[in-house]
Amino acid sequence: MKNKKLVLTLSGGMDSSVLLYMAQDRGYDEIHTITFDYGQRHSRELACVDKQIDNFNSQFSGWFNLKVTNKVLDVKYIKDIAPTSSLTNKDIDNPNISEMAGDAQPVSYVPFRNLMFLSICSSYAESVGADTVWYGAAQVDSLAGYWDGSEEFVDVVNNITDLNRENRIAIEAPLLDMSKAEIIEEGIRLGVKFKDTWTCYSEGKVKASDGSWELIADVTTPSSSMRVKGFVDAGYRDPITYIQQEKLDELYEDNNCKECA
Repeated sequence: MKNKKLVLTLSGGMDSSVLLYMAQDRGYDEIHTITFDYGQRHSRELACVDKQIDNFNSQFSGWFNLKVTNKVLDVKYIKDIAPTSSLTNKDIDNPNISEMAGDAQPVSYVPFRNLMFLSICSSYAESVGADTVWYGAAQVDSLAGYWDGSEEFVDVVNNITDLNRENRIAIEAPLLDMSKAEIIEEGIRLGVKFKDTWTCYSEGKVKASDGSWELIADVTTPSSSMRVKGFVDAGYRDPITYIQQEKLDELYEDNNCKECA
């Protein structure tokens, strides 16, 4: 029986980790993941990729035909050609959550990043014989001003890949119509370990009393704020630790949030 092949972007974040498990759930048995190291300041997410791959392989170790491979691509040239984003330039402050609504393009936008990523993924898909590429654009992305996380963007990219008559590659964003709460609920159903994901735009470094550095997320960054809201809306506690953990614990208590992995 011919394998059902898929290429997907795996950043180590919450959304793409859920995508990995959704791929298995939807019958893909040959999953090729690509991780992009583009010099992002929140490089902690790259370490989470290995954890997610290990978690996934452990959970599905008994599945005879399931095959998962991961490629980490060094594309740090993006940092050099797109230094106008807070994700690639530490001298630029990350946006406030209040700046992430409407049509305004947030300062965390990396110019044409997703188009570059999808071009590379499409090339790889054609090489390995896959006809579908998934990436983790979610409903909140287009609402926050990211044009390359919108339904219109996906449609236009598919118009381009349609020109490849020999090997058409379908670009899909399965999370595009899902809220953060719905993504979290789906991830919990599928067994995603959210403690091994990283969403915070900041580096997450906090100096402890003994002078050492500890990696803790900051809920004031828009990505973390939307993540925590998603967990609360879904009725769960976010399993990662934040600088503002004491206040978040009160929030979880007030909303009767349950524990999750």
